[in-house]
Amino acid sequence: MQMPRQTSRRQFLQGIAAAGAAGILLPTSNRAFGFESASERPVFATIGLRNQGWAITSKSFGFADFAALADVDANVLAENVAKVEKAQKKKPDAYKDYRKILERKDIDAVMIATPDHWHTKIAVEAMLAGKDVYCEKPLTLTIAEGKLIEKIVKQTGRVFQVGTMQRTESDLRFLKAIALIQDGRIGTVKKVTCGIDRMESSPVIPEVAVPEQLDWDFWLGPAPKVPYRALPEMRKGYGGGVPLYSNCHYAFRNWHEYSGGKLTDWGAHHVDIACWALGATETGPSKITPGEYKLPVEYKDGHPTVADQYNAATQFTIRVEMPNNVELLITSEGDNGILFEGTEGRFFVNRGKLTGKPVEDLKDKPLPEDSVEKVYGGKVSANHTANFIEGMKARKQPISDVWSHNRMLEICHLSNIAMRLGRELKWDPVKREIIGDAQANSFLSRENRKGFEINL
Repeated sequence: MQMPRQTSRRQFLQGIAAAGAAGILLPTSNRAFGFESASERPVFATIGLRNQGWAITSKSFGFADFAALADVDANVLAENVAKVEKAQKKKPDAYKDYRKILERKDIDAVMIATPDHWHTKIAVEAMLAGKDVYCEKPLTLTIAEGKLIEKIVKQTGRVFQVGTMQRTESDLRFLKAIALIQDGRIGTVKKVTCGIDRMESSPVIPEVAVPEQLDWDFWLGPAPKVPYRALPEMRKGYGGGVPLYSNCHYAFRNWHEYSGGKLTDWGAHHVDIACWALGATETGPSKITPGEYKLPVEYKDGHPTVADQYNAATQFTIRVEMPNNVELLITSEGDNGILFEGTEGRFFVNRGKLTGKPVEDLKDKPLPEDSVEKVYGGKVSANHTANFIEGMKARKQPISDVWSHNRMLEICHLSNIAMRLGRELKWDPVKREIIGDAQANSFLSRENRKGFEINL
């Protein structure tokens, strides 16, 4: 839903209603909505601009104005300032330090698309500064960070959307998949397989000079201080060229210091849908078993023994015991997507297709007309940002709330811990801790580097 920049309040409210907010009683001024800005549209800022940063910003122009952008890479910052200025006909302010954004009273919400190890610090400090938050997935680097975010959301009353956009977008395929299950089209669910692709390994990556435009120390932030590494091969299409092998930029997902590999990348999408379909958004697994898997470097006591190569798992098959005796399989093999298997049938869903006999049977026996809306909890929003703004206006949590996200992300984090330690883990979903394994429990949190502690 694209709207011209100059729009009346009546047009704006009609647009939001069309995006899925019908029935919400809206106040007559932005300040009454909880917004600091006095204009018709909420004012946003994006922190972290490479790849997903631009993606979520560009999808939001129809709903919000962007007053500021922040990134520690000067080239990326300049490129995105130019793109936002072209799109909205007004130049946003540019910052290297995100804290300058949090100091501003005119900004209602921040969108966070930094590497994962920065998410929690920025999100917590943004909420404490009075901002609503849209944060890319995976929300956290550790399970303890998820608990902290939950605490601050409750404490501040801020609205918080996680960027698991499969809940809103992808032509509603995932919502239709859940509707099929809720309508009993495959009977009782017995097994769910999440295919999330493999991670790549790397050659030895040497220490090199830090690119002039990059503040490497600030990029590392809460993570340990290490040298910058890169090979000269360049990956096309990433803002003028990014090292294919590095410990920075998009390659950060290959390193446990900054992310969790495919388990928390694609896993954060597909395991989320699996848990939603199973009704397991307020509970968790009982056991996580690492089957066949491959770590690209040697590990000792759960830590990589070398620092010059990617260290996230490249291949894996994780078995998770879910409530009601459902087996959840997370694998790097096969198609990227989710296979649901029940006592009366099976079907497959991903962002490009929804297939299987239960889907074919819809021609003769369609789902009830309101089945997708019942899954979503109302009319489906125009996109994930629209749903976020609807939540901001109603002062209620949007479709991808932090609690359900953290519950499913715990499965992904525990899968990584199980592989790093090479053993099965038993999980207490009530206490949210690993049973009888002090060493494994030590991986549920991570200390921030001095100078980059979270300011509470």
